[in-house]
Amino acid sequence: MFQDEARFGRISDPRACWAPGGCRPEIGVQLVREYIYIFGAVSPLDGCHDSLVLPRADTEAMSVFLAEVSRRHENEHVVMFMDQAGWHKSKKLRVPANIELAFLPPYSPELNPQEQIWDELREKFFANKTFKSLNTVMDNAVKALQTLEGLPEKIRSISHRDWILNPS
Repeated sequence: MFQDEARFGRISDPRACWAPGGCRPEIGVQLVREYIYIFGAVSPLDGCHDSLVLPRADTEAMSVFLAEVSRRHENEHVVMFMDQAGWHKSKKLRVPANIELAFLPPYSPELNPQEQIWDELREKFFANKTFKSLNTVMDNAVKALQTLEGLPEKIRSISHRDWILNPS
């Protein structure tokens, strides 16, 4: 699996959108610095995606996420590839027995298929939207994640890269 975390919040994400000819689309814009963090891990081979919405990204939150992935895959040995964020390499990080950590080279987000999942979430579920509260951001994130996690073929098509699965 490939793991990453991303910040989602109340700062709007204006993007290009469709509008009838001669009509300029109107979208709301807001600049509120309130965030949630989504921890995600994707298996490009089978389209499995595990995620957890947490209030911060740190060693404790990462430990909670790893425990959840371990619980969901209790009869499997999971090799989890991730970037080298400080909390990923902390001595205080609690790594379950069935999870083995492996690290991607520094400054190489293009090697992590989880980045494609973030792009999909931002484009399909967060673009051109404003949120009344952090709870509405969280509700939107949970709904989006449940939708995506219920579509393993879509997850697989978004995250699959031939060079990852069939190196030559």
